[in-house]
Amino acid sequence: MIETYDRALPHGITLSCRAAGEAGRPVMLFLHGFPEAAFVWDFHLAYFARPENGGYRCVAPNLRGFEHSSAPTDVNAYRPKHLVQDIAALIALETQTQGGHLAALVAHDWGGAVAWKLANQLPGLAQRLVIINSPHPGTFLRELQHNPAQQAASAYMNFLIRPDAEKLLAQDDYRRLWEFLTHGKDGFKAPVWLTAELKDQYRSVWQAGLRGGCNLYRASPLRPARPEDRAAAVVSIPNEMLTVTLPTLVIWALDDIALPPGLIDGLDRYVEHLTLHTVPGASHWIVHEQPQRIADLINAFLHQ
Repeated sequence: MIETYDRALPHGITLSCRAAGEAGRPVMLFLHGFPEAAFVWDFHLAYFARPENGGYRCVAPNLRGFEHSSAPTDVNAYRPKHLVQDIAALIALETQTQGGHLAALVAHDWGGAVAWKLANQLPGLAQRLVIINSPHPGTFLRELQHNPAQQAASAYMNFLIRPDAEKLLAQDDYRRLWEFLTHGKDGFKAPVWLTAELKDQYRSVWQAGLRGGCNLYRASPLRPARPEDRAAAVVSIPNEMLTVTLPTLVIWALDDIALPPGLIDGLDRYVEHLTLHTVPGASHWIVHEQPQRIADLINAFLHQ
């Protein structure tokens, strides 16, 4: 059974959360992306809360700006350092009986951007890291600067930073957002996993507001350069801000049209203890498409 609650953080942000499992058990934390929300992890919250799968306390927060979490109006409030602060504070509250660290941090898409940064800066907050189709900032920057195919695949980011992006995304019953979720190898055909019930969950999240999600893109320079906006072309990240020492599982769906598999090339340069699984025939939305496959891969990794 999934429970919901709001968690007030010491620095004034409140994150709405979904959770399963007994309080006081080792904690797994799950971070969502855009245009998603915490509910996308419901299968995995329930799965890993079961005694036969570890009996974890499983928590999925809505990132700031999503659903019922705090939504600051200032774009700069969505810089990665602020999202990391939110998650670090949440971990401290959720793991008070667990020595202050997670059993595992699991993240997809924008949640992965937060998780990569947290693992670099605050590695003591988690024992293991799981990343699902979320590019490491080192390989992403490399591809944005030097690979025309990645620049083209990421061009949508420059749409999402437009001042009218939220208005345009909401038009025609969120037509553009449905295209985000369905534009895979089958074109714009609605996939089997996108049920009427799931569409209602997405609509409810989007009706709560899209500005926070768009502000993630506005606050980050990691997007394709344009003549009027040099963006990633002028970014430089020191190597010490890119290395990850935590045991890390990366699951990569190979049919991700926005994040091609070139992004996992050279990943072992940054990640000291890397386990990499590629999944042919799966898209960026593999969390929906193959939830049991994701659960099995994570479960095996937790028992390595």
